[in-house]
Amino acid sequence: MKTALNQMTVRRLGYVPFLDLAQKLGCTGVEVRNDLGRPLFDGIDPAEAGRMARDRGLRLLGMSEVYAFNSWSDDIRLKVETIIAAAKASGAETISLIPRNDGTQTGNGERQANLRIALKEILPMLEAADMVGLVEPLGFGRSSLRSKEELVGVIEALDAVGRYKLVHDTFHHTLASGGPFFAAHTGIVHFSGVVDPSLSVDQMEDEHRVLVDEHDRLGNIDQIKALFAAGYDGAISYECFAPEIHEMTVPYFGLKRSFDFIASELQARAA
Repeated sequence: MKTALNQMTVRRLGYVPFLDLAQKLGCTGVEVRNDLGRPLFDGIDPAEAGRMARDRGLRLLGMSEVYAFNSWSDDIRLKVETIIAAAKASGAETISLIPRNDGTQTGNGERQANLRIALKEILPMLEAADMVGLVEPLGFGRSSLRSKEELVGVIEALDAVGRYKLVHDTFHHTLASGGPFFAAHTGIVHFSGVVDPSLSVDQMEDEHRVLVDEHDRLGNIDQIKALFAAGYDGAISYECFAPEIHEMTVPYFGLKRSFDFIASELQARAA
């Protein structure tokens, strides 16, 4: 099992302690973010930041994010160009494209057209940089891209398989009422748990995303097992948004316990 750590999970850690934590946890790599309220890599030069990761045996699996990429404009183009440049300089393997999530542009026909326009515009930029774009459907009812099936259809229609890959997020898969797994199209798996028994699925928000344990309500183990069985062999990356996770003063122990729990459960169900 290739594990990874998304910077959101420990957003209060500086870049260097973040790398040290991922190395101590035995992670394959990390995902860095530009939406933490401070400069990317905490202002470290991208080339140096990439070297620091590789010196610790870590891959820079991804760089997030361009939000509302499917509302195409000159501003979005500039954001895509900027993140591609930073990713190339640092050696990051992918960039992350996040759909509009405010209840607008959700209409049938409108959302597919907007998605196709944006992916078609971004495609030559990715090709020129030899970069992969990760697109993450969000399961919220207000999201302008909920369906992995819809996304895969557009990617295939653009003959862009391999240049675009999807993010399978266990939280968003549950919120979108499940659906097909597209292991061959999946570039990374994001996982987190929801354990609050009082929430209905349509009440679940990012703030409820905590560590996975025996009380998990998202079926993380079953989702990860199904992806592996279908041929996915990439990383599974911890992405928690809950304030109580961000506030952990020594996050290693909780994360290690959860990684071990997942590995143990997967092994038990494979027996």
